[in-house]
Amino acid sequence: MTNDKSYELSPEDLQKVVTSVELPSCPASAMETLKEAQKDEPDLRQLAKLIAADPMMSAAALKLANSPVFGGRQQVSSVPKAVERLGIKNIVCVVVASALRSSISGLPAAWLEAFWKRTGQQAAAAAMIARQQYGISPDATYTYTLFHNAAMPLMMKRFPDYAEVLDACQREGRLLVEAEERFFPCSHPVVGSLLVRNWGLPAILGQAIRFHHEPDAYDLPDRTLPGGALSFIAVTQVADTLLSQVQESVDVEVGEALFQRALDYLGIASDDLDDLRQKIAAAITETD
Repeated sequence: MTNDKSYELSPEDLQKVVTSVELPSCPASAMETLKEAQKDEPDLRQLAKLIAADPMMSAAALKLANSPVFGGRQQVSSVPKAVERLGIKNIVCVVVASALRSSISGLPAAWLEAFWKRTGQQAAAAAMIARQQYGISPDATYTYTLFHNAAMPLMMKRFPDYAEVLDACQREGRLLVEAEERFFPCSHPVVGSLLVRNWGLPAILGQAIRFHHEPDAYDLPDRTLPGGALSFIAVTQVADTLLSQVQESVDVEVGEALFQRALDYLGIASDDLDDLRQKIAAAITETD
């Protein structure tokens, strides 16, 4: 990889990714739904019609609308009612999550199921932390967290020994991104940032994904990594680490150094961590 810390990758880096990993296209049904949702005045009836036409999006919308976070006393059983209850921003999260999941295939079903379950838990935990922070959108954080590791299945699909490297990192407690940079021509942050760009999602999400494993991310100038992108990184790094602690799993994503930088950036004191762990444990049950 180039040493240039610019979000704009060099032509050599772009070519390296393009020739190494196949980036899936955003499903047409999701693109059409996102186009409607991102209008200045979205039509909720049209949104409901588009979502109802896609079984995966319909199921995800109903599940979220009836979850403890949004559910009222009465369960909703129709997509229009689910759209009405969730609102536009949360519907975008549903669409993105469904599209991302349906776009990646060709891997063992059990591995994919475990990956998406973990991703959903990470997103729920990160959104919960974002709600306690000033000026950080929980909805945007949720979407960012869904995508921040989305390139890992793409790497596994492309490189036969990726699963072996991942298992070795988990056994030995080593950071995955360091192993990727050693053994593969590209890393999941770079591939993920290009995936977000190809799907037409906000550039700030791509910037956050691009730098979410950089050891000097918290020292980069705002012109390179805007504060909004760094906030997504910090919230998700805290969520990832605490989730690993709650589940007693090995942290191969963040590491102690970046975890401490994230806590400092967000102003989270060590005395607050036990409370956060309890809230994360509660938040992830809503994804089951």
